[in-house]
Amino acid sequence: MAPEKSPDGRRRARLVIAAIVAALLVGTGAFAAGRLSAPVASAPSTTSVEAGFARDMQEHHSQAVEMALIIRDNTDDPDVRLLAYDIATSQSQQAGQMFGWLSVWNLPQTAAEPSMTWMTRSPISGGGGHEGMTDGAADHTPGGLMPGMATAAQLEELRSLTGTDAERLFLTLMIAHHKGGVEMARALLERSNEPVVRSLATGVVSSQSGEITYMEDLLAALPGA
Repeated sequence: MAPEKSPDGRRRARLVIAAIVAALLVGTGAFAAGRLSAPVASAPSTTSVEAGFARDMQEHHSQAVEMALIIRDNTDDPDVRLLAYDIATSQSQQAGQMFGWLSVWNLPQTAAEPSMTWMTRSPISGGGGHEGMTDGAADHTPGGLMPGMATAAQLEELRSLTGTDAERLFLTLMIAHHKGGVEMARALLERSNEPVVRSLATGVVSSQSGEITYMEDLLAALPGA
């Protein structure tokens, strides 16, 4: 069983939660504003970057929620449990937003093309990007494993562990998972000018980048690290 974290650790956890809650409020407000006040325009098509991102990021978020629920059952560490709760709730909420986009756009939840196809399309020329990003689309094969996704064997191993061993594997897997999510969000920002979708993707980059740093600190503090 992992030792209790210091007050500084608990304060860092509260800061993470406050930051994510703020990001969620911004994302929710943007979604509502987009539905209520956006000018009438053609909705994204079923093979658009926006639709592909919404479908694939829902799946990506679903695995993060799954890993978060596993670790909450397999550790008593308060900081890791609090982080897992935040990941499960925030990413479930964002997945619901993306499900809602597809419904509003009158598009099916399932794609007619392999996953990650949208990420191989060319970035917008002369704009629509995000400062400091690089395009990694060429590294991805449509239908392949999404960036940062854990394998079935890794998830099974996580279920089999408890205490510090579970915490170490969870943090290792979730850091990689968050890096993949950030990569996907940046790819969307390079390829879309849709305000509502860009707002959520920007929030993903900001919040998950902060959580990566926090998880790296937690991982380094584990016994035997």
